[in-house]
Amino acid sequence: MSEHTPPTDRPACAVVIVSYHTGPCLTDCIRSVLGETSAREVVVVDNGNPEEVVSALRSLAEREERVRLLTGHGNVGFGRACNMGARATTSPYLLLLNPDSVLKPGTLDGAMIRLAERPGISLYTVRIENPDGSEQRGCRRNLMTPWTCLVEVSGLYRLGFKRINLHGTAAPDELTEVECISGSFLLFPRNVFEKIGGMDEDYFLHMEDVDVCYRVRKAGGQIWFDPMLSATHVQGTSDARGIFIEKQKTRGGTLYFSKHFGGWKNPLVALVNLALWARFLLISIRRKR
Repeated sequence: MSEHTPPTDRPACAVVIVSYHTGPCLTDCIRSVLGETSAREVVVVDNGNPEEVVSALRSLAEREERVRLLTGHGNVGFGRACNMGARATTSPYLLLLNPDSVLKPGTLDGAMIRLAERPGISLYTVRIENPDGSEQRGCRRNLMTPWTCLVEVSGLYRLGFKRINLHGTAAPDELTEVECISGSFLLFPRNVFEKIGGMDEDYFLHMEDVDVCYRVRKAGGQIWFDPMLSATHVQGTSDARGIFIEKQKTRGGTLYFSKHFGGWKNPLVALVNLALWARFLLISIRRKR
């Protein structure tokens, strides 16, 4: 029995952490999770870290009975890796946590209390902060549609139109229903995750969080944001090439619009897709100079 085994007086949660060249922040992330008594299972899915990192993770899994390492499959993409990790667990709640996110003490335990009190919640998140303590962009937002995307990129929100990002607005002071949340902290009752089919593996990286929020809402579920608990999302710790990341963002956006809004056959979607690929082309040109 590990000396770190937590008491079993809280609802059990499985935490899945997908890592690809995350860097030192991965250790801080795992340590913060192990500090939560409700984290009964911690699965680290290695999508292709350096061998020294994998060796350290193996050693940790040997010392800490709550930790399990899935490795050897290569970089299979974020969504597929999340599903692999979820299938390796059995707890009634499931947290998908980015490897560069560090929980504030008591965050997951507090979240479990909230969910026990509000069984109607289908998907839940906490306040996601930048390292300076400010609320991170994408932490809470409206769902991305062709129209809200156009409003966001064109600045039409200044005229009062509904925009995507809400981090610049006054934060609520209590548990609040929202349309969409960040993939850095996605907490599900397991039955909800399984009902919607888990993460969509067609997305390799980026936009899978927006997609899962869309599907949760389409299935009649509710998504809630909790400003009273928080985690720090460091961002930018992976050494994955920037242009690769930008391409995946663009591909993810066009795939999302294809799946849920008619794709290129929808004139508004076609306009937004062209804008997305034009943006990617401009970024590519700038970075080659």
